[in-house]
Amino acid sequence: MAGHSKWHNIQHRKGAQDAKRGKIFTKLIKEIVIAAKAGGGVVENNPGLRMVIDKALAANMKRDTIENAVKRGSGDLEGENYDEVRYEGYGLGGTAIMVDTLTDNRNRTVADVRHAFSKHGGNLGTDGSVNYLFTKQGFISFESGDEDQIMEVALDSGAEDVVTNEDGSIDVITTPEEFFTVKDALTDAGLESTHSQVTMEPSTRVELNLQDAEKFMKLIDRLEDLDDTQEVYHNADISDEVMAQL
Repeated sequence: MAGHSKWHNIQHRKGAQDAKRGKIFTKLIKEIVIAAKAGGGVVENNPGLRMVIDKALAANMKRDTIENAVKRGSGDLEGENYDEVRYEGYGLGGTAIMVDTLTDNRNRTVADVRHAFSKHGGNLGTDGSVNYLFTKQGFISFESGDEDQIMEVALDSGAEDVVTNEDGSIDVITTPEEFFTVKDALTDAGLESTHSQVTMEPSTRVELNLQDAEKFMKLIDRLEDLDDTQEVYHNADISDEVMAQL
């Protein structure tokens, strides 16, 4: 679980950079459109839409921008059509990488992804080449807190596990289906998380030294910078000491 927390630190760093560049809103709008298209525009009946709207609000997106994106997805407003495409590949040391994209031009997107892999020491793989190494899970994380209370509320509401990390942070692990049930129960109990997300958690991790980690993060940064990229998942294990030097 320690590796999970480190990856969240990387995600937070990238999230801050994306926000400065203004890219995060573009990515979130695409995600809202897709979620509304897939499950309808009623938030109460569409957990996927609720999840991305929560992310958009946390990023300080205006509600009218969110509402317009929902209307585009549900067909009430005209707009581009996006396809969800996942690319799988390998980085240094045999690390597994998955890139989730939303695109209106598959040829452009696959060319961009392939170029990023080849330029930074990786290889684009075939469908299913690394997907089997990941499991979709919900994480509700607390920087600190009453471990007993968090555990009691989480497990009673359907969480799979509660893990306390070496730095004192606490991760509540759920199935994707129980994510909001557990999150709402924790919130109702006055327990506000610092980060919550349904993500792809690797079953095994590959530890990287400083030299490889530097090259690897250049690949991850490049993949995340692509306009069509929504999420990047990997199974690299980068220690706190190495992270501090990146």
